[in-house]
Amino acid sequence: MALAAPERNPHTVGDEDTVASIEDAFEALSAVAPEGWRVELIEGEIHVVPPANGEHEEIVSEVADQVAGRRKDSKLRTRTGLGLRVPGASLAGKVVPDLVIAPKGSFGDTLEYHGPAPVKLVGEVTSESTAHNDRGPKMRGYARAGIPFYLLVDRAAGQVVLYSEPAGERYTREAAVAFSKTITLPAPFDFDIDTGEF
Repeated sequence: MALAAPERNPHTVGDEDTVASIEDAFEALSAVAPEGWRVELIEGEIHVVPPANGEHEEIVSEVADQVAGRRKDSKLRTRTGLGLRVPGASLAGKVVPDLVIAPKGSFGDTLEYHGPAPVKLVGEVTSESTAHNDRGPKMRGYARAGIPFYLLVDRAAGQVVLYSEPAGERYTREAAVAFSKTITLPAPFDFDIDTGEF
């Protein structure tokens, strides 16, 4: 479910009351969302996302396990359920990627939403309710934020895409493989993800 926020142009800082009303609506929905539901603010729209199904969570867990078992840099940590502020994605972009990889200690504060600077990779696993955002607005937001890698597990397309080299609101390089193949994560990861486990 998406609720359109009053301000639709992410690059125009309009009336302060409008910005405040978007933030107020986001905070109000976040406060009353049922457990397991996520509320995100993406390119001026508030999205209320239902809990993921079992297949989705199995894939997220598999990627996290493979990263933990194969990482060359022992300081890299994989997180799920971590909120990120993605400047430029909206007046106050707030998203919860399925997977975040960043160095240990990057998020040792009490904030709900964190700056994206230490993030090395974000990952999303598409669902019927999130696929549009995962392929478009969130990808643009991650690129604008300068996150070096975006791993998209697109269940509907049956493929995994690794986007890299962000420039503006897009990634300039992509590598895609069908499910059952391996996809290489370059430095600082330097290992393959086996999508056959999905």
